Amino acid sequence: MAGRPRDPGVVLVTVDSLRHDAVDPETAPTLSRLERDGISCEHAFAHGNWTPFSFPPILGPDHVFEDTGGIGLPETPVLAEVLGDDGVETGGFNAANGFLSRYWGYHRGFDEFDAFLGDTSDGVYSKYLAAHPTVQGWLQWGAAGLRRRFWPFGSASKPFVDTSKLIDVERRATDFLDRVEGRFFLWIHYMDTHTPYLPAVKHLDDQTPLDWPRRLKTHLLAGLGRQMGDRSLDQLRSLYRGAVRQVDASIDRLLDHLRSIGRRDETTIIVTGDHGEEFQEHGHLAHYPKLYEELVHVPLIVDTPHRESGSIEEAVGLDTIPPTVMAALGVDRPTHFGGRCLFEPRSSEPVFSVTVRARTPTHQPIPRSTTEGELIVSARTDRWTYIRHTDTGFRELYDRVTDPGETQDRWADLGGSPAVRRIESATETYLRRLEGEESTSDPSVPEAVTGRLSALGYQ
Repeated sequence: MAGRPRDPGVVLVTVDSLRHDAVDPETAPTLSRLERDGISCEHAFAHGNWTPFSFPPILGPDHVFEDTGGIGLPETPVLAEVLGDDGVETGGFNAANGFLSRYWGYHRGFDEFDAFLGDTSDGVYSKYLAAHPTVQGWLQWGAAGLRRRFWPFGSASKPFVDTSKLIDVERRATDFLDRVEGRFFLWIHYMDTHTPYLPAVKHLDDQTPLDWPRRLKTHLLAGLGRQMGDRSLDQLRSLYRGAVRQVDASIDRLLDHLRSIGRRDETTIIVTGDHGEEFQEHGHLAHYPKLYEELVHVPLIVDTPHRESGSIEEAVGLDTIPPTVMAALGVDRPTHFGGRCLFEPRSSEPVFSVTVRARTPTHQPIPRSTTEGELIVSARTDRWTYIRHTDTGFRELYDRVTDPGETQDRWADLGGSPAVRRIESATETYLRRLEGEESTSDPSVPEAVTGRLSALGYQ
């Protein structure tokens, strides 16, 4: 019937390594517009510094290590399964992050799922490029220059070589949207803002003048995990901003597609980063096993129909996403989901994040259970950051109102205050939820998964 409201839908966009301060009108105009028109969480925090630590409460019911002791999704029903049981059509497309693959259960409940990991039948050249994305990126930049000179046709808004699988994910997402008829849930995960930051030349040109020798040097230093000077660090930040702009442009095309098929007005858009990224604020690059602001403070934007725009000032965790998705789709939330919907009154409990620091923390693979290193947990309110090192007993405390960069440890002089003691007590209760579980992860990981993890720097 003409004029009949369409069934609701939800698009969840997760962007690997997207810092909170990366969303600004110049770098991310689409996300900034969504932030202005929707609900913005000013103090949103990831539950870990790495994808396998942060993602279980984004698509599942529990925090990492809480149910199985490992990094995969638990056996209890996860978000897509709950939605599917209620008749919601589901699609999940992950741009080749091996930690978000079938192996760790992230396909469960999705009618359509693709992690774009390839398979063992790929040719030698394809396998080499998949395992060396930086080489792919330099080929992309060279090909883009030749294309502009000798082949001035086609769209300049998309990468010529799709090293990050952005175009593959975008194409599958729009195909899914073309087919759905009723309520739907679409999850998209972008990898462009994860190292080694390889945006198309168009987005680099929008940032700073090209300096190819320094860009090559910067990639080499970053790939080796070396410290770098201010000029190289500026180049690295420029590459990162270009990657953010590339993701932002893809999201803009996705929103345009929703409008073209008549689904935008009834679709809730949720955008977040699964964790942040460090640029030597605390001495390292990428996402070393730490829990400081640059690694866990992420954007969380919810643009939803029929709700006024505004901001949420209280601290919230990404475990609010599943209940918020269910509420937007009219699905009852099972009791085993612990998070609180963003449309409900907020809890006063701190937001907890964890990491595991191995004996040689710069050496991969990422620890996959709490027995593979020292468990570190942080607790955050809208003001305080409390960090607890479980093996050594070392504690840190930061007042983000006066010290937003978390550089001045106040534990010695403020650790005994009533507000901090409440946070400390809540943290001890949280730690008990993580104790006593044996990891159920199978150590034999498929070649397609290990190959892509190696390409991302995880052996």
